Amino acid sequence: MLAARDLSIVWGDTPRYWRWVSLPESRFKEVAELISVCWLEVHGRICTSMLSPNTVYVAFMVFKTTSETHGFDNQPAEVSMGINGLESQTHTVFLDPEGGGARRRYPVVTRRGLGMLLRGREPNPNLTRSPNPVTVSSNDKVPKQREDGWVEIELGEYLVKEGEGELVISMKEVKGRNWKGGLVIQGIEVRPKPSIS
Repeated sequence: MLAARDLSIVWGDTPRYWRWVSLPESRFKEVAELISVCWLEVHGRICTSMLSPNTVYVAFMVFKTTSETHGFDNQPAEVSMGINGLESQTHTVFLDPEGGGARRRYPVVTRRGLGMLLRGREPNPNLTRSPNPVTVSSNDKVPKQREDGWVEIELGEYLVKEGEGELVISMKEVKGRNWKGGLVIQGIEVRPKPSIS
């Protein structure tokens, strides 16, 4: 798994938008907590020499939501996975805890002090809702609960061939322009796709 600190997070080092916190349930010393941004963009990179050739790998964003999660309802994010400099496969996912309106609930981080900081103000409901609600299709991916208490969303899959370069995995929500926050990112997990018997 690529830890949150190993990822490229736009504005990730700007305390106004993101903060780095420790959670006892995380595999890593720190996780990235999204305070509030209107431009969400996260990239991970892994050298294919670290992976087995002729194997299909699937990447997952591993995250949790806080009690102040906002701005993700019915707002799709674009995700992609492919070799750096070459064409990548792109598709849509929903990060909201209800799975794009599917009415699913996942555990949230409720630890005191972990949550959105908007200078003591409540989020403005006019800023947190997508102006154009999106209908979820059967092809769209939604978050799934993991056994370790975190949630994961599939970012893509790729057949690794020998001698390829760097595998780039990305997630971004930049089209909605709405403010969003309350996401806690542990990292991106890359694992072989299970074979279907």
